[in-house]
Amino acid sequence: MKIYKSFLLAAIILLGISCKTAQPSVQNQPVVDDHKISFTFLQLNDVYEIAPLEGGEVGGMARVANLRKQLLNENPNTFTFLAGDFLNPSLLGTVKYEGKRIRGRQMVEVMNALGVDLVTFGNHEFDLSKNDLQQRLNESEFAWTSANVRQKVAGTTYPFYKERNGIKEFATDTHILEAQDADGTAIKIGLFGVLLPSNPTSYAEYTDMYEQAKRAYNSLKEKADIIFGLTHVKVEQDKKIAELLPALPLIMGGHEHNNMLVEVGKTKIAKADANAKTVYVHRIHYDKKLKTYQLISELVPINEKTGEEENVKQIVDKWNGILETQIKKIIDNPNEVIHTAQEPLDGRDKPIRSIQTNLGNLIARSMAFGFEDKVDCALVNGGSIRIDDQLSGNITSLDIFRVLPFGGGILKVEVKGSLLKEVLDYGKSRAGKGAYLQRHLVAYKDKWLINGKPIDPEKTYTVAFSDYLLKGFDIPFLKPDNKDVLSIYTPAEEELGADIRKTVIAYLKAQN
Repeated sequence: MKIYKSFLLAAIILLGISCKTAQPSVQNQPVVDDHKISFTFLQLNDVYEIAPLEGGEVGGMARVANLRKQLLNENPNTFTFLAGDFLNPSLLGTVKYEGKRIRGRQMVEVMNALGVDLVTFGNHEFDLSKNDLQQRLNESEFAWTSANVRQKVAGTTYPFYKERNGIKEFATDTHILEAQDADGTAIKIGLFGVLLPSNPTSYAEYTDMYEQAKRAYNSLKEKADIIFGLTHVKVEQDKKIAELLPALPLIMGGHEHNNMLVEVGKTKIAKADANAKTVYVHRIHYDKKLKTYQLISELVPINEKTGEEENVKQIVDKWNGILETQIKKIIDNPNEVIHTAQEPLDGRDKPIRSIQTNLGNLIARSMAFGFEDKVDCALVNGGSIRIDDQLSGNITSLDIFRVLPFGGGILKVEVKGSLLKEVLDYGKSRAGKGAYLQRHLVAYKDKWLINGKPIDPEKTYTVAFSDYLLKGFDIPFLKPDNKDVLSIYTPAEEELGADIRKTVIAYLKAQN
């Protein structure tokens, strides 16, 4: 019996060994392509400031860089996009360093370090001179795309390009990214870009955004598994593009400065808040065999909880130090406290472009002060106020330069009452846009009132305008050649109104 049990035990052990060797190891099993893949988009738009805003509470490109690292750890197929407007405007961009205006150099260095994959042009990229833009293109390590803007040279046009070591890399109408996962599923992701032609310049030619979006999309259909838009246009224009291209899953847009997620049919249009106060994270799950997708879009706040990536933080700190040094060459004492705000002065993008704010009113009041208050009212477009922040407590001259980085003069203009009413109506209709008007001595109570009295259409009014407004960019009919613009006075360089920033500083000092 003992012999039988020993034999039986040996047989069981041998059988167990045999069974184990007969089963292939899980580790050695071939990985089967399931034709499904996930990838992530990190979307920014309209970023002018590299450092955090609102006392350090929101924004900051070092924080965006840290979020990107987290997303890459979650999914190596993570791509970062910026939907236009980053080279201009900012106060830092206006100062000189190493003999040249910085003009977005700081932003390109930060974006290179952050790891941006692709950008499209925004209208404010074309605020730069051709030479400055070319320099920024050459410095960039990320790709550029746009289907409807070309540079003009000697009567012909061709794409913008970046050049290194004599080799030109052209900005393309479309761009293709490749993604692959652990089981071997590989796809090609197509993107195209367009922008609105709102900043005309002699060296750029814009073509129809709708025609070019459709052409670019069609050119991608045979090359890419799935296609997305990267645009810098008004949301109304994004909606038209979505109607033209109903199979487009997502348009990552810019130009508006407040976050939104709009759906047109099956297409999502996403825009984050300006200056990276928020970003959009889009997680896409794609079935290559069925050609179906799932898109989950998340608006992510960028704040102290996000954490900072150290390398990008060092670059941001370097440029902030340069600003502190260089601005002293423009303002004698940039850190001099010139005013103490008893309540925060609101220069955030969303309110400054939508409602009368205390900061907007203060600037307009300062404009009237620049002409010794010998005007009937004062008007400035909200889009000129670029700080996207609230000023609290002690305010310095440097703060005012941050508020109004464009600078520019103040004009004293005589206009007919009928034109003034038309201008005010137009500004009111553009709530949410840069053309919305911040005002002094102007109120609306069922009708427009100037200093408490209804506008007389036949009367001549003297108005202090920011000089930008008379260029017709924000208000198309407000130009010097309008028959109801009766006279324009432009201050000489030594006069107070020659620089709106110095006028505001002088006004605040006079209140002490």
